[in-house]
Amino acid sequence: MTTLPVTEFPRPWDLRQIDDRPVTLEAGEQERAALSKRFSINSIGKLAATLTLVREGDVVHAQGTLHAEIVQSCAVSGEDLPATIDEPLSLRFAPDSPIETEELELAADDLDEISYNGTVLDLGEAVAQSLALAIDPYPVGPEAERVRREAGLLDEGSSGPFAALAALRKN
Repeated sequence: MTTLPVTEFPRPWDLRQIDDRPVTLEAGEQERAALSKRFSINSIGKLAATLTLVREGDVVHAQGTLHAEIVQSCAVSGEDLPATIDEPLSLRFAPDSPIETEELELAADDLDEISYNGTVLDLGEAVAQSLALAIDPYPVGPEAERVRREAGLLDEGSSGPFAALAALRKN
């Protein structure tokens, strides 16, 4: 039996379980709390995915959708910003293979490949990683501009290298 690393949202799926029925995954309350801590966001109210798995030898293609309801902090004001994430998923699982050469060329398809050992895939971790990629790293809420003004921060157009050049030009 293959041992998977400990993750916050484990959903091991044996290759022998793959058939034409869609797989639905939904994170429980403790799993969502652990993932929100991992991703440094305030909370995850819902995390669910539906996947259709197709096996081609040892390679498994997973197509479906990810739905999440999260709350994160505005990067400027710190206010809570609820967000809904609905993303299409297209994942490719392939057996882990040792790298036998010093120079490695990757095709575009290789970049989104998730490796696995043995006969078990962790669908939950793949969904969690997809969620991490979908989260806005610097969300800005409606109070951001007011907070910038009150703190004496200039907007992006009034600061930066081009603003400095414009100021020099005026002199």
